[in-house]
Amino acid sequence: MSTCVKRLGKWVSLVSKRGLSTSSVQKDASENGVKSLNLYSAINQALHIALDTDPRAYVFGEDVGFGGVFRCTTGLADRFGKNRVFNTPLCEQIVNEAAKFRYRSGNQFNCGGLTIRTPYGAVGHGGHYHSQSPEAFFCHVPGIKVVIPRSPKEAKGLLLSCIRDPNPIVFFEPKWLYRLAVEEVPEDDYMTPLSEAEVIRQGCDITLVGWGAQLSIMEQACLDAEKEGISCELIDLKTLIPWDKETVEASVKKTGRLLISHEAPVTGGFGAEISASILERCFSRLEAPVARVCGLDTPFPLVFEPFYMPTKNKSKIMVGKWICSVHVEFYNVIDDDDDDDDDND
Repeated sequence: MSTCVKRLGKWVSLVSKRGLSTSSVQKDASENGVKSLNLYSAINQALHIALDTDPRAYVFGEDVGFGGVFRCTTGLADRFGKNRVFNTPLCEQIVNEAAKFRYRSGNQFNCGGLTIRTPYGAVGHGGHYHSQSPEAFFCHVPGIKVVIPRSPKEAKGLLLSCIRDPNPIVFFEPKWLYRLAVEEVPEDDYMTPLSEAEVIRQGCDITLVGWGAQLSIMEQACLDAEKEGISCELIDLKTLIPWDKETVEASVKKTGRLLISHEAPVTGGFGAEISASILERCFSRLEAPVARVCGLDTPFPLVFEPFYMPTKNKSKIMVGKWICSVHVEFYNVIDDDDDDDDDND
């Protein structure tokens, strides 16, 4: 079974988790230099462009020399040589060195545009080791930017912006979307601005904020809520540090309600930082407490993944309760009556 998620007038097909596609390009090239790509292919294309346009660019890390575990660096070493694409052990000092390099030097030096790519998030069968979402940890390190794309087109544009930014950036790539998310991606060189959130759905009753793969789940919840007469405004944060407070603030002042959703555990998650900031900025305009629909405060389970994940139904239940202004602590809804399989699509 497949679910189509509409984004900005285009449709991204998300096939079921059991029907993983293994092809990198799902359709032939269309007109105007645009191809239908999945997320890992868009990332591979961005890396090719970065190495091709800047002789100072290098790709190094665990297994990148032969394509990487998810094949995102396939073909790079063959085209650009092993002097520019090579394997290294996981011993880079991100927190103590890279994040503080500009500060220590009085802004005389930087890390040379260091971008750290890493897969993250649920994949359907990753369990406690391979489905974690550690983005909040890096958000707590001054000097590092944190970026998470929601789709192939966004991934390519954001990755190129990260590579060309002088600051060290951790670029989280949702594993769930590597081959499942497919959309038309321009083949040429383009950049998507960092620290600019995007309102991907207009609404007036409640604001929903998320990032990465969670956006497709939240959009499904918005569509279901619309059938019940609830108008949801959906925002993709894209950049977590530094995040676009102004866009979220403007939306919350309009709707009076805010729901934040992410896969990471609710305690200490980045949703708490958003909640605190919005309470400071919009306290008098809020009609209900800020709500969070997040992962549980447990290691990521394997067998019980459907109960852990912040699904469409959990978000929809929370939206309905908050529209009714039910003032209860209900941060992690367990939708006991779920009997369909599309919650985890």
